Amino acid sequence: MGYRIGLLDKSPIPPGASAAEALALTLAYAKRADELGYHRFWLAEHHGFAGFASAAPEVLASHVLARTRRIRVGAGGVLLQHYSAYKVAEVFGVLANLAPGRVDLGIGKAPGGFPLSTQALRADLQPAPHEDFARRLTDLEAWLRGAPPEGAPAAEALPRAEILPERILLGASVESAELAARLGWDFTYAGHHDGDPQTIERSLAAYEAIAGARPKLALLAVAARTQAEAERLAEGARVFRLVLPNGQSVNLGSPEGAQEYARQLGAEDFKIVEKRPEALVGTPEKVRARLDELSRRFGVEEFILDSPIAEAAPRLAAIELLAGVPAQAAA
Repeated sequence: MGYRIGLLDKSPIPPGASAAEALALTLAYAKRADELGYHRFWLAEHHGFAGFASAAPEVLASHVLARTRRIRVGAGGVLLQHYSAYKVAEVFGVLANLAPGRVDLGIGKAPGGFPLSTQALRADLQPAPHEDFARRLTDLEAWLRGAPPEGAPAAEALPRAEILPERILLGASVESAELAARLGWDFTYAGHHDGDPQTIERSLAAYEAIAGARPKLALLAVAARTQAEAERLAEGARVFRLVLPNGQSVNLGSPEGAQEYARQLGAEDFKIVEKRPEALVGTPEKVRARLDELSRRFGVEEFILDSPIAEAAPRLAAIELLAGVPAQAAA
């Protein structure tokens, strides 16, 4: 069974580098992915994290689209709870007119930042921030198709595109899979956040039962010329789960980040649990073999690969090796 591979990029800022340098690397990374034949290039959204320069994926997507020829480009994803569905429809209408047939609109449900960043993003948002996410997603679909949602002003989200962006909901639950299927959206299971095989299997099956198609699967992957080098590059990939007294939990990239998140919430009674995320780590042959296995097991026809590598050379080498570029050239 064949499958396609896309990439998710967070514009990580390497130690000692600037945000400008990180964004320049993202553009170089995207251009090389286009040359190598990768199918998609998605840009993440994060707020208030010093290690990422990825606060505005829609802005960065316009630059990537202008510098590439064939690869699909989009957000992976826009964090809809922070924004007007009408405005998101307008932005992606513009992008879809700039690059017809190449734009992806991925939507994420998480806040994507620290509590104070979330408060700042939502400060002037109407209706209330706690409005149901499913309603927001339904409204967005309506605006994209040119019909005002029920109860909304009789406005138009312009410009509309002859070829609509491909709409994808990103999630890690059966509930999200079913919501995407009911709306006629594609679904990508966020296995780079939750790689539990049983949850993956249930979510993919739930989507297929309604949509009649298999969703995409996002995974964390690190490829290098040797197993030892890949393991070294993946060593920094850690998840620190902050567990709050009310049972709520959130994953952060460092213990300092988890402590800061708790401080901004005003929480005192909390615990931090460190774990290694599920990842495909090894030589390109090993990573490809694992993708083959997962494709057969889950019937996945497209993978989205996220990388924890921030440094330029190994980050670019990883996608060259996976694409079959000889190791000497990739180095």
